[in-house]
Amino acid sequence: MDTGPDRLTMRGIVKRFPGTVANDGAELSVRAGEVHCLLGENGAGKSTLVKILAGSQQPDEGEILIDGAPVALHSPQSGLAAGIAVIYQELDLVPDLTVAQNLLLGHAPAFGPFVRRAERERRARQALDRVGADFPVTATVRDLPIAAQQLTAIARALTSDARVIVMDEPSATLGENDLRKVFDVVRSLAAEGRSIIYISHRMDEIMEIGDRATVLRDGRTVGVFDVASTGPDTLVSAMIGEAREPAGSDQRPPVAGDPLLCVDRVRVPGLLDVSGIEVRPGEVVGLAGLGGAGRTTLLRALFGDVKATVEVRLDGRPLRAGSPASAVRAGLALVPESRKEQGLMLGLSVVRNAAVTALGRPPWLLPHRRGARRADPVLADLGVRFSSPHQPVGKLSGGNQQKVVLAKWIARGGVRVLLLDEPTRGLDVGAKADLYRQVRALADTGVAVLLASSELNELTANADGVWVLYEGRNVGFFDPRTTSETTIAHTVITGAMP
Repeated sequence: MDTGPDRLTMRGIVKRFPGTVANDGAELSVRAGEVHCLLGENGAGKSTLVKILAGSQQPDEGEILIDGAPVALHSPQSGLAAGIAVIYQELDLVPDLTVAQNLLLGHAPAFGPFVRRAERERRARQALDRVGADFPVTATVRDLPIAAQQLTAIARALTSDARVIVMDEPSATLGENDLRKVFDVVRSLAAEGRSIIYISHRMDEIMEIGDRATVLRDGRTVGVFDVASTGPDTLVSAMIGEAREPAGSDQRPPVAGDPLLCVDRVRVPGLLDVSGIEVRPGEVVGLAGLGGAGRTTLLRALFGDVKATVEVRLDGRPLRAGSPASAVRAGLALVPESRKEQGLMLGLSVVRNAAVTALGRPPWLLPHRRGARRADPVLADLGVRFSSPHQPVGKLSGGNQQKVVLAKWIARGGVRVLLLDEPTRGLDVGAKADLYRQVRALADTGVAVLLASSELNELTANADGVWVLYEGRNVGFFDPRTTSETTIAHTVITGAMP
């Protein structure tokens, strides 16, 4: 890593929004050839700082320098011209265009007004090869799996002469093999002298890929750390400012009583064949498994959101929930993996989103004052950060959006079974702990919780029992009080019981 002059310097960055200060004198310095991690809780100011760097927002105060020279970034185009490429967590690809069209959008090779398609596809293929992607450049982005779309977004940054590349939670949708490819690309880009700003909430990634880390808290830079000589506990403490531990299942006695939810069998031909899962009132049962193991399909089938053969009993009686509406009437609630596509109405206010299921009306007909009475206490309990209850929910950070998805079910009441699909995706350590405390509080009222997560350490810390799904089947059940995480991980990877 180059330890010479800084490639990027952001000094005294201030950005104010109505009712809040997103950046309050934030500082960020990144060297050439460095992988620099940007850390902080949701609402700490990371997203705003990145948008300012990308040119999509302008700071109220402060300056930005590239290789020591001040730059004015008035638009995303000026950011790209300055050599800055941003790969956002919520991918900004054009779904109906091909991979090649996305990779060279805005700078495709042309002869006069005509695009040189063969040359565009050749350059796109080179970029995909750099990230180890083997899908065709002629594929439509919409038809690609999420992991392939993520690799497409990374490859797009390589088609420009970017000196600074920002990667916002690149691993959120990637499996282990794809993540290895991304890490290889990151290291090769740094070796070329490019600067990588890597944003992640996963400490194992930070410790593996990072050279230095800047921590933001409440819009301010609170520390810059050398990753090799800093333990993850130090970074977490800097992020949250206090010790906050998740609610651990090892502190709770086993849940007794008859099951509330009995999954006798759920079958989707070629994808899923699960049976024998039970969840008692007050119990949190985890679903572990690799990508594609069937966790999301199972939850969606239970919620009536995917065509499946479902044999399920609720409190001893057959559950006939062939649609989400009937599932809700029966007392089921789903927090989906994709909060933006399935969980929220991004253009509507925080309160309307949080109260829509409680009042049972179309959101545009929802009385704001009545909705606020139902939603405000729940939003406060969950610690949702927003500048105004009228603020569009799409303007919140990812973690706060996820809390609003949970809030709409809590505000409704009457939930008997809570289905959680990757509820902490994109959340920082503190927000994860807050969410799991709220989930545990719901369980303590008698709600049965079925929790799917790719974070095994979160399942062992927060679930009373863990089912492992492997290639569409549930292959083993473990008590995290008596079984090591290593043993469970072995079954997750191999599908074999110890």
